[in-house]
Amino acid sequence: MISNESIQKVLNHTDIVDVIGHFISIKKRGANYIANCPFHNEKTPSFNINPAKGIFKCFGCGKGGDAVAFIEEHEKFSFVEAIRWLAEFYHIELDETAPSESYVAQQQVEESLRIINDFAANYFHDILLENEEGQNIGGSYFAERGFTKDTIEKFKLGYSLDQWDAFIKAATAKGFSQELMEKAGLIKVKPERTFDNYRGRVIFPIFANTGKVLGFGARILKKNDKAPKYVNSPENELYVKNRVLYGLYQSRKAISDKQECYLVEGYTDVISLHQAGIENVVASSGTSLTTGQLKLIGHLTRNLTILYDGDAAGIKAALRGLDMALEENFIVKLVLLPEGEDPDSYVQQNGSSAFERYVQEHKKDVIDFMMELGLKEAQNDPFKKSALVNEIAESISKIDRTKNPALQLHYIKEASQRLKLEEDAFVGIVNNFIREKVKQQQKGEATRQPTPREYEEQPDVLSSSESESLNLFQKDYKEEWQLIKMLIEYGFRPYEESPSVADYFFEHVDITSFENALAHDIAMAYYQYWSDKQEHPPLQFFVNHPMKSIKEKVVDLVHVEHLPSENWEKKYNIELPRMEDLYENDVRSSFAYFKLKLLKRYLQENLDQLKSCADPAEAEKLVRTNILLKQQEKELMNIVIVR
Repeated sequence: MISNESIQKVLNHTDIVDVIGHFISIKKRGANYIANCPFHNEKTPSFNINPAKGIFKCFGCGKGGDAVAFIEEHEKFSFVEAIRWLAEFYHIELDETAPSESYVAQQQVEESLRIINDFAANYFHDILLENEEGQNIGGSYFAERGFTKDTIEKFKLGYSLDQWDAFIKAATAKGFSQELMEKAGLIKVKPERTFDNYRGRVIFPIFANTGKVLGFGARILKKNDKAPKYVNSPENELYVKNRVLYGLYQSRKAISDKQECYLVEGYTDVISLHQAGIENVVASSGTSLTTGQLKLIGHLTRNLTILYDGDAAGIKAALRGLDMALEENFIVKLVLLPEGEDPDSYVQQNGSSAFERYVQEHKKDVIDFMMELGLKEAQNDPFKKSALVNEIAESISKIDRTKNPALQLHYIKEASQRLKLEEDAFVGIVNNFIREKVKQQQKGEATRQPTPREYEEQPDVLSSSESESLNLFQKDYKEEWQLIKMLIEYGFRPYEESPSVADYFFEHVDITSFENALAHDIAMAYYQYWSDKQEHPPLQFFVNHPMKSIKEKVVDLVHVEHLPSENWEKKYNIELPRMEDLYENDVRSSFAYFKLKLLKRYLQENLDQLKSCADPAEAEKLVRTNILLKQQEKELMNIVIVR
């Protein structure tokens, strides 16, 4: 494992302009740099690099962070892989701490599996290309599928000889043990004999994001009613089925560029679409869609289009995993191909343009599809319609309103109209499912130790008024965020009679009054660092924070899109005010805005009490309080107006 000292050394040496400039063309503008964003298509540059703060921000797609975050996103690396890349880039030798014995053992097993999988993939590929049986049988099969030599190379397709022990002999000759071959699923060990697991099959290697082979899928070519059509690698330390998607390694850039992922069922669907130039596609390899697989897609896009056969089995397959996708905040669309067709056959017969056109013309929102399908099946049967109402309501309840409030409210309105229900009545049914979900979560909470506070908590259930307006969901908490921004940027600077802005902040601001949980937790993270280390946290502490929510929000807060160029002073002799000279005004007005927000809340509460007060003496007190609050409001307004 890389030591913390080495990581810090790498971060200290990293120049974000050097790093990003290594990958894309950048241009200086003022004190910052701009470029066309590499993460989405654009003609006008909205990608901004702030070298002073060591962060980037795209004002088009919203991505931002430090140099490590850029490499993670651009190269689809993990944090550790990004640090290793930077260390190599700057010729920094990394110190590795001694890992635990169990970790070493785990790594050794994984590495052994990688080595034998790599050997096997090359072996099967060579057999396909060089061996007579491989060419005649495996090569003929792929030729019938219409796969070109380039496609075969791209996916490293292979063939396993139809012999009991051809692979065993080849692997043994290279020093691999039968125990390792069995763990990788390459051979079967039976009491009567040991034999090649994939004999007589064409081979589809399954790659990790790094390009390493995780496992294999193998399709039988001879007709054999007793043998399964496909045999896949067994789960082991390296290959975990619910965290693997076929074709993701070859498709990740296209998915990220197009901001849409096509999900299909089979290996050949992926390969045929790639060959036709449609590369933003992965396969679930015949398994039900899992949360782990969704997370892999979610790193690249939240737009998921499911492409499946148009028969009854295909429809059922398409609906599996739907609720999980909604819970993971995906925008889910569904395309059913003509009956008897799959993506492979359709694109082979009709070409890429016709395929893309069909997808666009037949793409349906998945909730709309469920309603259309359900209403067609239910017709006038009240029991079936009741079941459909509950089914739709349950699916809608899965959507996280904190992340996509408009989507859930859209579905509620749409569903209530299509199902011919009063909107309030349908809201009540959705609420029941949300309440049940909360109850189940609370039961789970009661049986485990407390965990760090959730940043995006499930809000209270919908009210009927909420279904008519989005206002309650659109709080921006701007006063709280402005305070957090001042704390992070100026926390170490002196302020008024206090030693620092941070001292004043934590003395005068009750952060339990923050309405936004993430703002509260960033303030707590600052305080914890300050308390533990007896020094103010640097910006990089937040930009490199392990919690993605904190990292992304802080980049949004502190990034300045445009700074004046030094040429204003050098060429035009125009003296520009320094941020250091202005920070006290910024801090003063930020505190005032926050106090003003609280004051307005108290004023509203005071007025509400006054309206319902029947006691003259109590009403007089409330009036005096109102006058006092109004005076304080006026004083605060004078401060914020100066800003």
